[in-house]
Amino acid sequence: MTDPVSDSPDPALSSPSYRLAALDREFLLGDSMRGARFLLEYSKVEETLRRENIRSTIVAFGSARVRQDGPGRHAAWYATARAFGRIVSERGGALDHGHGVRDNVITTGGGPGLMEAANRGAFEAGAPSIGFNILLPHEQRPNPYTTPALTFRFHYFAMRKMHFAMRANALVAFPGGFGTLDELFEILTLRQTGKMGAAPIVLIDRAFWTRLIELPVLVENGLIGEDDVALIEWADDAEEAWAVLARHGLGKHDPNLPAQPLGAPAGQP
Repeated sequence: MTDPVSDSPDPALSSPSYRLAALDREFLLGDSMRGARFLLEYSKVEETLRRENIRSTIVAFGSARVRQDGPGRHAAWYATARAFGRIVSERGGALDHGHGVRDNVITTGGGPGLMEAANRGAFEAGAPSIGFNILLPHEQRPNPYTTPALTFRFHYFAMRKMHFAMRANALVAFPGGFGTLDELFEILTLRQTGKMGAAPIVLIDRAFWTRLIELPVLVENGLIGEDDVALIEWADDAEEAWAVLARHGLGKHDPNLPAQPLGAPAGQP
């Protein structure tokens, strides 16, 4: 759509007030239209995933700073995330066998590091995977392994988080920094408060996570309950992580069932 009057010499026709609202960038990016921009970020992704028959996802979080040839545990973490992306894609229902509906599609923040590794594993399995990039002061480019038609960019962290949770059958968190911790505790809070269904939460590399987060301290001080700690499950490699998910039924892909993702509470609009 173009606006042929925007460059008119007539003062009325060239006034910003006369621009079509849908073509008025200054208006659309103003404070009053923040709600509309939220709706656009929701609707664009939702329509695309429905069109692509993505029924459910498995969300993989992890550090953007980890490299395949990085120091310390970096190489092992990268290899585990890559293997996990491949295993899930091969066994969870993301491959199209002529049924159309896809389940347990690997979904990441779309950036480098362990996000790249999980997307790479899906790519090597021949399956699609999703990248939910975020607009940052220092540009975050999509990694080369997300499916182009399923690679999105958000302005709002809140809407990005909502899309992470909406179709999630599971959250698998690899070692990471503030961003990974933010997303992990967001999902834990949704599970704890019943705002999210029975999607398993698996932390990869138990030694790392138990050193980082002393959950018993929260229990001992009456800040969470033992049942809250039980929301978390553990794995040290890709096969063990898949075994946890398989116990929760994620390997039973049935394209004929109109099942809701585990992450969506029944009846939730």
